[in-house]
Amino acid sequence: MSSRIARIAAPLTLLAAPAIAQPYNDGYYHHMDGWGFGLMGFGMMILFWGGLAVLIVLAIRWLGDGGGQPLGRKPSPLDTLKERLARGEIDVEDYEARRKILEG
Repeated sequence: MSSRIARIAAPLTLLAAPAIAQPYNDGYYHHMDGWGFGLMGFGMMILFWGGLAVLIVLAIRWLGDGGGQPLGRKPSPLDTLKERLARGEIDVEDYEARRKILEG
């Protein structure tokens, strides 16, 4: 018997809920007043747009560096020497001599 009452009462409660809700005297519910959800929403908006801006800046910096090196890493002298050999600026004998000096 109690399960039958529960099956009938639950939908009726949901249907009656809007009629039970009473607005304030001026008809405005004041759900965004003060330091409550309004400030939280503004803070989340700042975090979202700030994070998006940081991601865009990092992507531009990464693409500007050629994408091969992490931010803040400079090529070693040996890497520079290898690049000069690959571009043909120095010959193999000059490369070997300078490599021996760099490696100690």
